Amino acid sequence: YGFSPRGGELPITTSSGGVNPPCGNAALRICGGTRRRCRCWRQEVFFMSHTAELIAVGTELLLGNIANTDAQMLSQGLSALGINVYYHTVVGDNPQRLRAAVELAKSRADILITTGGLGPTCDDLTKNVLAECFGKKLVFHAPSARRIEAYFERLHAGRPMTENNYQQAMLPEGCTVLDNDWGTAPGVAFEADGVRVIMLPGPPRECRAMFTHRVIPYLKSLADGVIVSRTLKLFGIGESSMEAQLREEMEAMTNPTLAPYAKEGECELRITAKAADEEAARALIAPVEERLRARFGPLIYGADVPSLEAAVFQLLKEKGLTLGCAESCTGGLIAKRMTDLSGVSAVFRGGVVSYATEVKHTVLGVDQALLDEFGAVSEPVARAMAEGARRVLGCDLAVASTGVAGPDPDERGNPVGLVYLALAAPDGTWVRKIQQGLGRERVRHVSASHGFDLARRYLSGLEVK
Repeated sequence: YGFSPRGGELPITTSSGGVNPPCGNAALRICGGTRRRCRCWRQEVFFMSHTAELIAVGTELLLGNIANTDAQMLSQGLSALGINVYYHTVVGDNPQRLRAAVELAKSRADILITTGGLGPTCDDLTKNVLAECFGKKLVFHAPSARRIEAYFERLHAGRPMTENNYQQAMLPEGCTVLDNDWGTAPGVAFEADGVRVIMLPGPPRECRAMFTHRVIPYLKSLADGVIVSRTLKLFGIGESSMEAQLREEMEAMTNPTLAPYAKEGECELRITAKAADEEAARALIAPVEERLRARFGPLIYGADVPSLEAAVFQLLKEKGLTLGCAESCTGGLIAKRMTDLSGVSAVFRGGVVSYATEVKHTVLGVDQALLDEFGAVSEPVARAMAEGARRVLGCDLAVASTGVAGPDPDERGNPVGLVYLALAAPDGTWVRKIQQGLGRERVRHVSASHGFDLARRYLSGLEVK
């Protein structure tokens, strides 16, 4: 195990079996305190003057057989640490092309992270090529070999481990070994030629866990001080509108910094501060968060929460209330997003996918006269659906959706993207009308989010509108 300058234990070892403490030069490289202009938002970033490049290795990525989700996850994580990612490269299982990609990355980045190519097969060549590019010898690392043997014994008791698996224990001499508790191939980290190199396994489950539990502590152990981020989540405002209100403030900030991000139908504001310790960093963040909450008020649905539905889940638990839903155009997406959350059975009663008009009438009890007069996509029907779901499911609150997801208008000529969301509660029912851009998936996702936002506002004691 290695030890950080602040005494925190890190699950890393050197390939020679000893401790690899951070040196002054490494700390300077990771957190040199120099200023650099951010290309995207023109804000000054005080924390790191470093650029990272991600190289994903695997012919299956180039063929489109699998998506490169590792790159998205790593970019988000590095951004939270204040490290700029300027390049993503994907290269097949070819040593010449991988060597060319590495040489190019060395010329324009001082942190290089590779994913994939660490396994036991003949096309797993990442370590060999990078060791060659950086003048490193590969040596046998006995502790990693024993971990691989133990992993196979747990998963395949009684089955002999094939000899090629020991290839995964051949590591660059003097490197920091990032133990893999989620698979067989260990990760690797070393510094050479002015570049800090990190190699991670490609399977997303392993890569995510390794980055979270190995790479982040490793990078933080090298830093002079700590970096803390806090992310405010907003719903009901566009990215351009939010950025326009904050541009001058963001340009003037150095420590902490403020960065906006857009997600599907939502926005985020990440406040990042560097200080000697976590308490001091959070003290820098607090007044910025206070100003943002004063500016955006009820548009902020949480801080460091994973999603809008997670915020609703937490509010339901706090108030001891239950939720149900009746869905037409969202086709079960509201229920799906709720049931993706562990433990939600304590507050979520269920849902009715009333896609057909007759189901709205026979199951939810929507008056046929309303359906005939106003049509399924209308405010009166959305209201009746929510009230019917609350009655049928026996829940405290019920959300309903009805609209036109597309690609064509409905039989009454209602345009694609027209959706009505309703919330029924013991003290009333509220309906929200929205008109979105085209795209069936987007219409459904954003509509479900509006349904969660209605519930969130009610549970928070805000005006429901």
